[in-house]
Parts: sequence; C-alpha cells; structure tokens
Amino acid sequence: MADYRKQGDVAVLHANNPPVNALSYHVRQGLYDGIEAAEKDPSVKCIVICGKGKTFPVGADIREFASGSAKKFPNLIEVCDKIEACTKPVVAAIHGFALGGGLEISLGCHYRIGGTSCKVGFPEVNIGVLPGAGGTQRLPRVIGLKPSLDIITSGCHVGAKEALKLGILDKIVQGDVVTEGIKFAKSVQNQPLHGRRVSTMAVPDVSQANALCNSAMAEVKRKSSGLLAPVACVKSLRVAAQTPYKDGIKIESALMLQLMTSGQAKALQYAFFAERLASKWQVPGGASHATVTPRPVKSCAVVGGGYMGSGIVMCILNAGLPCILVEANQKFLDRGIKMIQGLYAGSVKLGKMSEQDAKKTLSLLKPTLRYEDLKDVDVVIEAVFEDMKLKQEVFGKLDKVCKKDALLCSNTSTLNIDKIASATRRPDRVMGMHFFAPAYYMKLLENIRGAETSPQTVATVTQLSVKIGKVPVLVGNCHGFVGNRMMAPYTTEAQRLLEEGAYPHQVDQVIEEFGIPIGPLKVGDLTGLDVSWKITREVSRMLGLDHTKREDVEPFGLYFPVRNALYEKGRLGRKTGAGFYKYEKAGSKVAIPDPLVMDIIDHHCREEGIDRRRIPPQEIYERCLYSLINEGFKTLEEGIAARPEDVDIIWLLGYGWPRYTGGPMHFASQIGLRRLYGRIEYYHNKYPDRDHWTPSRLLKTLSQQEHPVPLAQWGQFASTTSRL
Repeated sequence: MADYRKQGDVAVLHANNPPVNALSYHVRQGLYDGIEAAEKDPSVKCIVICGKGKTFPVGADIREFASGSAKKFPNLIEVCDKIEACTKPVVAAIHGFALGGGLEISLGCHYRIGGTSCKVGFPEVNIGVLPGAGGTQRLPRVIGLKPSLDIITSGCHVGAKEALKLGILDKIVQGDVVTEGIKFAKSVQNQPLHGRRVSTMAVPDVSQANALCNSAMAEVKRKSSGLLAPVACVKSLRVAAQTPYKDGIKIESALMLQLMTSGQAKALQYAFFAERLASKWQVPGGASHATVTPRPVKSCAVVGGGYMGSGIVMCILNAGLPCILVEANQKFLDRGIKMIQGLYAGSVKLGKMSEQDAKKTLSLLKPTLRYEDLKDVDVVIEAVFEDMKLKQEVFGKLDKVCKKDALLCSNTSTLNIDKIASATRRPDRVMGMHFFAPAYYMKLLENIRGAETSPQTVATVTQLSVKIGKVPVLVGNCHGFVGNRMMAPYTTEAQRLLEEGAYPHQVDQVIEEFGIPIGPLKVGDLTGLDVSWKITREVSRMLGLDHTKREDVEPFGLYFPVRNALYEKGRLGRKTGAGFYKYEKAGSKVAIPDPLVMDIIDHHCREEGIDRRRIPPQEIYERCLYSLINEGFKTLEEGIAARPEDVDIIWLLGYGWPRYTGGPMHFASQIGLRRLYGRIEYYHNKYPDRDHWTPSRLLKTLSQQEHPVPLAQWGQFASTTSRL
C-alpha cells in the first residue's frame, strides 16, 4: 500500500510494503490513487513520493511476474505516466535504494532528491529482463545514451554523488530525506513543469546514437555471451534515441515480452531466489536457522598463509574482524603477508579502496608462528595442504591451545570432516568451510557439517559466512561434498573422451559453447596438473589403492592416463607454459591447441590398443554434463544436499555454470527428466564399469511420475527415495 498524508499544502505518499517496499499491486494502486487524490485537492500545491522504513521502493515484486499480477491495472507504466502527467510538481525523495521499478517511479517524477548514502540503478538485466516501465526510454532522456548504456546493461548501482553528477538527482540532502523533500517541493511548487516531464525531453547525445549502440552491442556480446537481456537493453535504448516516447515504450514492452517468454528470465529469477534461500538451513532433528541462536564471533584466525589462506584472511579483515595468521616458519609467514599486502595495494591502485582504509584494514592482521597466540580467538580456519595426516596434526594442536568453545573449521575441498574432527575432543565444534579460489573474490562458501557438528556451530559458521560476504550453502559430509563430487564424473568423462577419440580443444569447445566459461581441460591447466595428480594420489592412498595401477583406480574414476603422461613430462599447465595446451609463456591465459599433446594421446591409445573414433559434439555434451547432473541427483537422494536449489547455487557461484540456465538441477527440469533418465540409462549400459553412470534412484522415481514434479518438491521425493 501507499500511505497518504498532508503536511500543509504538501501531499506525502509513503510506499509502505516492508521490508523493501517492493512495487506490488497494492503499492502501485496506492501511488496511483494518491496522485489522483492530490491532483483533485485544491489545497495541495505539490507532492512528495518516498518510502517508509529503510528504503525507497527497490523495484517490482518479482513473484508477480509468474502470477500475472504485474500486468494488473495500474501496472507500473501506468503509475509512472500518472505521476508524470500530474499538473502539480512531484518530487521523489530517495533514501536507501531506488532500483528497477523504484528508479522508474522517480524518473516519472518531475524532481529527484536523495540522501548522501542513497543508490540508484537498473539491475533487471541480472534477472533476465529489462527496465520495462519506461526505464530504457526515460533514463537516456535525462542523462544521455552513453551512461544509460553502461548503467542498464551492467545492472550496477550508482551512488548519490555520481547520480547527481549525471543528472539523475537534482540535489543531495543531509538529514531526514522526507523533511528535506517537503522543503524542496515547497521551493518549486510555483515553478512551471515545462521541461520537467522526462518523456517530452530529447536524448542529448542522439547524434552519436548509432556509434554508441554499435559499440555497446559488441561489448555485451563479448562479455555476456548467450545472454538475451543485455542485447535487448541495447536495442531498446537505441529506440529511445530514434523514436518518440510513445512509440519507444511500445517497443520496450514488446522486447520485455520476448524476454519474459524466453526461458532465461525464469531461470535467472529462480537463481535470484535460490541464492537468498541458501543461508536458510535445517539439519536432521529439526534444528534450523529459525530456531538456533549463533554465538558471537569477535575474532578469527587462519592457519596457513598460502594462496587460499591469504585470501581467507582478506575476507575476514574486509569484514572488520581481527585476524591472526599462523604459519609454520618465517619464510612462509613473510610470503603470506606480502601476498595480502600486494592484493590490498592493487585495490588501492584500482580505486576500490583508499590507502587509509587499506592501512586500517591491515592493522587488524596479526602474523605469528605460535599456535599459543590463538588461545582467545572465536573461530579458527585451517587452510593447509589437502593432506589428511597434516590436517589432523593441525587440528590436534588447535584443540590443545584454543578455548573450549572456539570453533575449528577446515578449508578442505574433498576430505572427510569427521576424520579431521576425530583429532580433537570437540567434534561438535568442528565444520568444513570450503572456500573457492580466489577466496577474497568468489562468493560461494560450501559449509560442511560433520556427524557430530552441533546446530549452534552450524548457525555460527553460517552467520560468519554472511558477515564476510559469502553465500553459504550447508551440505553433508562425503568425499568431495557436493561441488567437487559432481565435478569428478564431469572431469572423468572429459579425460575418457581423450582416450576414445577427442582432443582437448574439441571437448572444451563444446562445454564453452554451452556457457561454462572455461572447459574442464583448460581448468586442469589453470589449477595445475601437479595439483590434481597429488589429489588423485592422496585419495587413492586413503582408499588403499595404488594410484599408478589402472586396474586398481579405474573403477573409482581415479585413472587419468593422459594427464599422468603430461605430468611426467613436466607439463603442469599454465604455470609451466604447457599442459593440455601450450601457452606463449608461463602464466599466460591464452590456451593454444598443441600437436604434441595430440601425439601423446595418439601414442597412448596405440599402446593401450584403443581404436580411436570421431566423437560428435552431442556425445561430448551429454557425457560431461549429464554425468554431472546424475551425481547431483545422488547428493539429493543421500541428503548430502538438502535442496536442488543448493546444488544449483554451488555450481552457479563456484564453478561457472551459466546462470541463465538456472543451474544443473533447474537445467535438468528443462531437459525433461524422462529424457534425461533415458540418456543416463543408455550410457550406463554402454559403460557399466563406470559407477557414475549408475542412474540415481531419485531421478528414476521422478522420471516415472505421471505428471512432472515441481523442482521445489524434489526434496520430499529425495527423503522417500533414501529409505527405499
């Protein structure tokens, strides 16, 4: 709803739909009726539109897109037009955020003022649509085409100072924005509205329209390959420069309709809600985020100052928490400190933070060689090499020196949390915190609960994860957890394809054309073939296998002969300038198909008596992606992942799965579960020795239902299937 009150001769309309004043039907109706009432009231000379609570309206209610309520009269276009057509000055008084539909409402107003901390923007591109209530038609008329292209195609927020500079805001005010809005409205109540109605304005840089739009189109196709919304945004902005507002709004609406029916919008909106659902957890026994109070965390420590450990330290420091960094010797400690200092220096150089802020943040860091210095910290995160014996040794030391209620967490990507916890006398206060590289940048945090991890430990780690800027997903304990467990069949099939007939660039090309930015073999070169070789050796050792013997490790998906051959030749990936690909120099990002690698593959196949064949792109696509998806269903079936949304967020934020498909589970629902199950059955029959092709029982159950089961209900079927 929108509250209507009068203060003297000023009518004040408060959007009132907590927590973010989303522009749902009742809010739109309230604004429309409020403008009409103020227009008819002779005692009202001017109008102020604002938001109750913490923010101006942040945008449309996304849930109304699916229900159809967004089209109900008055829709957002009709509300904006109603505001603009008012014969009395209308002032938008912005505090907090004015995003999407909120910014469109303010552009419908004749004047806009904002508080010093307000932000505006059009984030619609991130959910697969465009600003469809005149945003692409009004914004360029106010600030010009060039900045409008930047703002709308990026979805970025614009701060108050920049908004004033561009002309989105007419004034920045101190103090209460509503009070200042009323004062401002009174100051302009006798001013003519000629030239203040945005739809009547001309785009100022119209003469450059073609050049600007052509350049922007090339850029969005390069940066956002496969995404429809950025392309539609450029098209609609071009129209704003070439046609009158009334014609432009029709084309904007037509483009919006195309996007809404494309499937990408549905997937991106699903991902939007899935990301917000991630921190809402529940564990066996019924304890959940709603019932458990986390412990306060006032200080942290990180053990290990390598690439991952240094990144984790930065996450903690950026959150304003003191952090102790522990290393084994002075050389390693100095290296870690230098790495952290270098990353902050880079942020200063790029203008992301001031030198003063960088120094203040670094002052929270305490480097040490003594475990005893951790006796008072609340949470310790271990980030040493992925070796069970080493991690158990570290946790044994931590258990002795840390206070009894301190939480001990491991940044492990694959290892058993319960075995790590067994080195302590506090398994209830042990968890996994699987950060993704680079830790200071990647948003995902895969949190792993052990068999004895307490609900309060889960609650505390989840709260800390959010505080340090991560999207936390709670998962159960198994080898590889969810993300890397699903990665295993994906990379295994990629390497098996090399033995059967494909070359690295052919496999990666198919995966990259699907939308994953880096193919599996390029990823191998990026992380280092020595790293994956050592992980394979460690996992094999844990299973009591000889990693050099094909007959031992092949049934477990741990035999990678081409990778092993490259490793033995010293081709470790980007860092050595040669791996599955060759590179112009060590560290280069440009992967070049290497005839020498093709010779190595061919030689290996002759040695093994393997007849190579041409493998079509569709087979590469299915064997890599469907095996991964099948494993995702198994994590749901076993309760390792609680919801399909959790699986999707892990792959969207941690592994570069294309967001416009919604994630592996959402994508599976779009393929059709019967068809998917049929193809997995086909490969299971073709490769019966590969466990990852054994069809998930959950997938089989879902595929046999008479009517498709909504993705949100898969968890219910998973709990039933797990008991079969």
